[in-house]
Order: sequence, then structure tokens, then C-alpha cells
Amino acid sequence: MLKWILALPFALFILFNAYVYGGIITYRALAPHHSAFMTARMAEFRSEGRDIPLDYRWRAYPDISDNLKKALIASEDAAFAEHSGFDWNGIRNAARRNEKSGKIKGGGSTISQQLAKNLFLSEWQSYIRKGEEAAITAMLEATTDKDRIFELYLNIIEWDYGVYGAEAAAQHFYGKSAASLSKQQAAALAARVPAPLFFADNPKSRRLRAKTNTILRRMGSAELPEE
Repeated sequence: MLKWILALPFALFILFNAYVYGGIITYRALAPHHSAFMTARMAEFRSEGRDIPLDYRWRAYPDISDNLKKALIASEDAAFAEHSGFDWNGIRNAARRNEKSGKIKGGGSTISQQLAKNLFLSEWQSYIRKGEEAAITAMLEATTDKDRIFELYLNIIEWDYGVYGAEAAAQHFYGKSAASLSKQQAAALAARVPAPLFFADNPKSRRLRAKTNTILRRMGSAELPEE
């Protein structure tokens, strides 16, 4: 009995990662119906008695403006096209911040890591979850082309209450398709990504305007992955 109890966490780890691997292989060709983060967030709204509809619209990679792609790379992960899933300098800086604060916080996450978390994991911060995020990121990078990783990311990230993906965001904020976003609009959308619900509640935030301008300045040097 003791052996079974000790073996159970390892067995659960293997089963979960087998499930994740199967999901990653499926998502190489098919669009996700939802993400773990999306499901958890909408359940959170329901538990609070908030009637917030889900707006999630998949768009193929060519149907999303290069302006938005460059804005997100400039904002979230400047080395996305070159790295293998991890920004080691960012990870070291985040570890120092965590050590100094005595808490486990986000930080240093690449686009690949953010996708791994959003597709399969919860928001609960722990070293175990960060380790699982790293394992999923490694599986993503080993099996999936960069442009597909980016396509998945663009389609599932949160932009407002119940608003997920580039098309839903473009329609929600500007009444236009994700394919026709201007540089200014793309930069303003990318600026919302780290804290979308905060900016939904604070649309006139100076922080949002400042970050939008910073992203606009950096977009010219943003490098997209090769298709």
C-alpha cells in the first residue's frame, strides 16, 4: 500500500503529460475548442454570479495582421523567433524578484511558456506548476513550428472580460477584423495583454498609454517567425 501511495504522484504526472502531449499533437492541425485558462476564467465569473458571454473566434495565421504579430513580439517576447522556448535572462531576473519578495510570481515567460500555461494549466503559482509549464513548453517547441505556436497564442489569449483571441479583440475594441488592424490599434491591444482585466476596468490608464507608445517604438525591429 505504501508503495502504491508513493507511486501515485508519479503516475499522475505521467498520465497528465501524456494527455498534454496528445493535446499538443492535436493542436498542430486543429484549433482548440477552449483552453484551460479560458475554462477556469469563465467558471470564476459564473461563481461570482456574473453573466459574461464567451467571445472566442479562431482565425488562421495569415488572417491576423502582421501589425499585431509584431506588436506582441515587441511587447511580450522580442527573441521569440530565435529562442527554443525560454528566455534565460528573464527567468534569472524573475527568480531574483521572487527571492526578494518571498513570493512566487510570474515573470520571464516567453510566448511559448504563456501558451503552455494558458492551454493546459491553472493560474496557481508554485514551483511545481512552473516546472510543469517548462515541460509543456519543451514539448511544444520540440513538436510544433514557431508560426503555429504563435498562431495558437494569438487565438487564445485574453483581452477583456470573456474576450479571447485576436479576432474577438479586434471586433470588440475596433469593430473590424484582426486582419485590418493598424499599427496604433495593434500596439494598444498588445499593451493590454499582461493585465487585460485591469485595463478593462481602467481604460484611461496612463500605464496603458505609455506601454502602447513603447510598443509602437519597438515594432519596427520585431522579428516574426518564418512560415
